[in-house]
Amino acid sequence: MVESYLLFELALRLAYTYTSQREMIVIDHAYHGNTSALIDLSPYKFKGPGGQGPGPWTHTVTMPDTYRGPYRSSDPEAAQKYAREVGELIARLEAEGKAPAGFMAEAALGCGGQVPLPPGYLQTVYPAVRKAGGVCIADEVQIGFGRLDTHFWGFEQQQVVPDIVTMGKPIGNGHSLAAVATTPEIAAAFANGMEYFNTFGGNPVSCTIGLAVLEVIEEEQLQANARRLGERLQQGFRELQTKYPVIGDIRGSGLFLGVELIKDPATLEPAPELAQAVVESLKEEVILFSTEGPFNNVLKFKPPLVITQEDTDRILETLDRILKDKG
Repeated sequence: MVESYLLFELALRLAYTYTSQREMIVIDHAYHGNTSALIDLSPYKFKGPGGQGPGPWTHTVTMPDTYRGPYRSSDPEAAQKYAREVGELIARLEAEGKAPAGFMAEAALGCGGQVPLPPGYLQTVYPAVRKAGGVCIADEVQIGFGRLDTHFWGFEQQQVVPDIVTMGKPIGNGHSLAAVATTPEIAAAFANGMEYFNTFGGNPVSCTIGLAVLEVIEEEQLQANARRLGERLQQGFRELQTKYPVIGDIRGSGLFLGVELIKDPATLEPAPELAQAVVESLKEEVILFSTEGPFNNVLKFKPPLVITQEDTDRILETLDRILKDKG
């Protein structure tokens, strides 16, 4: 979606203009877009096939994965330990006479493998970034608009308020539409005489569609649907986990779910070949999953918010049959 990436570009311009800095901090394996500037800020791209490494202003911190990362869910201080790396990175920048323009992250990492940030992570990171003069950017393109069930926005799960929020895809329900929100202070700093313009800005038809989508989400209680059926799917995945030890981890919330497939529960050796085979078999049944994560071994599931109980039952029954055959 070109429009979404234009909004990320605008978010970067806001951050650069407001702070007069260029250094950006991102989480490893994050994906924020496919323009040249955004590839430089997306480890998912610049560390992957065809990638040429980060730009000189890009700084990457460890993905806070409490399943297979250095700090696990059994550690009550995992969030703070992962967040500490951001503070240490800022200190190194300051020692070089630099400062961060901003920190950009999803509250649940989509391309990282459907990894929810551990509770308290952003509550530690955001103050450190702001203290150094940077701004905090929340990427809500994949997780916003009620998909995570408990809150309308992903960053609310972390109990933080960003300085800039980028929104796309779901806002138009298939229609090309995106938006960026920021504070009056940052917006005022952006009004420095340089015109901002793009072909898609302020389209009244798109705005009408966006408003209609919001009305449907509210009137049809789709956030509640995401919660109810997301819990049903997680329960079903956990039941399958008791039958198939290849299911190593089940994570996410609402209708933003990940099932990590492994070869060995002791070593957590990933099973990317099995994950791909499962995805292909599901596709033959007209059920669309994808694979994600650093090892491409996580089954990623982000169905439409209008999914039904009958849909979830068919998904679970089909996955059971496929895992019985291939797992």
